[in-house]
Amino acid sequence: MNMERTGFKTNSYYRSLTRNMFLIITIVSVIPLILVSSIILYQFHTSYQEKVHAHLEELVQKHKQNIDSFLKDKLSGIQFLGKTFNFEELNDEAFLQDILKTLQEEYDPVFVDLGVINTYGLQVAYAGPFKLGMALYGTADWFQNAMKTEYFISDVFLGLRGLPHFIIAVRESWMGEFWILRATIDFVAFNNLVENIRIGETGFAFILNKEGNFQTKPLVDIVSSKAPYMDFLNTEPGSKDKIHVVEKTDQSGNENIYVSAFLKDGDWLLVYQQRVTDAFSNFNNALIVTLAIILLGGLGIVTTAYILSRQMVSRIAGSDKEKEMMNEQIVESGKLASVGELAAGIAHEINNPVAIMVEEAGWIEDLLEEEEFQEGQNLDEFSRALNQIRAQGRRCKEITQKLLSFARKTDSRVQDIQANDLIEEVVALSAQRAKYSNVTVNTDLQGNLPTLRMSQTELQQVLLNLINNALDAMEKSGGVINISSKLEGESIVIEVADNGPGIPEANLFRIFDPFFTTKPVGKGTGLGLSICYGIINKLGGKLEVKSALGQGSTFYVRIPLPEKKEGEDEGPPAGSDSH
Repeated sequence: MNMERTGFKTNSYYRSLTRNMFLIITIVSVIPLILVSSIILYQFHTSYQEKVHAHLEELVQKHKQNIDSFLKDKLSGIQFLGKTFNFEELNDEAFLQDILKTLQEEYDPVFVDLGVINTYGLQVAYAGPFKLGMALYGTADWFQNAMKTEYFISDVFLGLRGLPHFIIAVRESWMGEFWILRATIDFVAFNNLVENIRIGETGFAFILNKEGNFQTKPLVDIVSSKAPYMDFLNTEPGSKDKIHVVEKTDQSGNENIYVSAFLKDGDWLLVYQQRVTDAFSNFNNALIVTLAIILLGGLGIVTTAYILSRQMVSRIAGSDKEKEMMNEQIVESGKLASVGELAAGIAHEINNPVAIMVEEAGWIEDLLEEEEFQEGQNLDEFSRALNQIRAQGRRCKEITQKLLSFARKTDSRVQDIQANDLIEEVVALSAQRAKYSNVTVNTDLQGNLPTLRMSQTELQQVLLNLINNALDAMEKSGGVINISSKLEGESIVIEVADNGPGIPEANLFRIFDPFFTTKPVGKGTGLGLSICYGIINKLGGKLEVKSALGQGSTFYVRIPLPEKKEGEDEGPPAGSDSH
């Protein structure tokens, strides 16, 4: 239950650690990305906006100059005629028709017609396609305005002909009275000057008079209201020579750029209009690509943060697990040391009484050899009991010796030993018992192995224990024990393999525990493998086992080579030598 609780807390801890690391990596990486990207986009937007505004200002300024030049050029032509010819000469319609023809040849068909109007507003001479001779303009606004100044350019109006046009009129005097020479300008030619100003899909231009009436043909499907333009007409007089650029939202909810400039000495207003989305289409495309890159970068950061946090927490969990295993090994080592001390104490305490018992049994046996006891009825029973006491005494001594070995009280003098020589000695010692157990012992020893630096007695004890255990396992059925040695890295590995019944998986994790044995009572103490494990572990090596039921067991004794001193020769290379 405690382990379950500990595991739950551990999993919760690692999940929390993973989440925190993921959030920290993500925030630390994404926030700078967003800040830098936002600043760059803002600077780019500002720069692009200034560039668009400057381009539109230049465009409107250029067309303002063109239109003003167009008007001045046509006005100059009419003024030249008024100064060159008098009222009487121009009053001749044939002469006036010739002048109109000359003007149309000089200026293309921009001039539609010409007319001479006396001081009462009566058109006394006319040259043009319309039948406007003797037309009376005395009440017309343009005539009244023209009589007040030397020249006048009217707004676009329908007039008597019912078609949109505007008039350029100059005032001259003859015989003490003013008269007017007027020319009609072709509206289509004038309208083309403005209508051709197109940029993008929504950019267009038009001209308004002071009352907000269109002087050119607007795109009525786009221009739905004059309200946005009235503010431009109410511009301060001092700023009428400037180009004004503003961004506003119209009644349809569309955000537009308006660029305006006054024409004709402030009487007309040239307006260029374009939707912001259209004017900034290139910027918006770049913005979409940039946002896509930022989004992909963000996804990459999030994915990397997720993978990194999981990998780092996995490594931390692995490190914690290794640390926990090391702590368990330290605890187990402490327990083993305590058990060893206890075993050593018990062995010392039991050894002397057992020795005395064996000695006393020998003394009683000597006494029984005397004549007075030879005739005793229970002499044989006494002899059997004494033999039993000696046998059990020797067994007790064997147990105490193993206990002392477990407590490391055996001969532990360190010396240089040849592993192969020691293996052959141990095999020779076990040969008799192997013969009785119908077990064949084979060796496969690699030649020229480096010497080991350890206790010969201890290594002999390890190998004897492993061979005896294999013989015990195959005592009834017989079999084969294969012993091999080889150099593997910086260690010598000795393998003791048998084809006996094998070790159940449930016992594999306990066979090195002290006093654990599967042998019948009186056949084993359960200390042999524990002693072997302690000896090899003390040397910094490993004692491992692989086993499968019905297939036998293999013990691996891995003993590290002694560290080489500085200047020590590497020695002859290892070769193979099978026995």
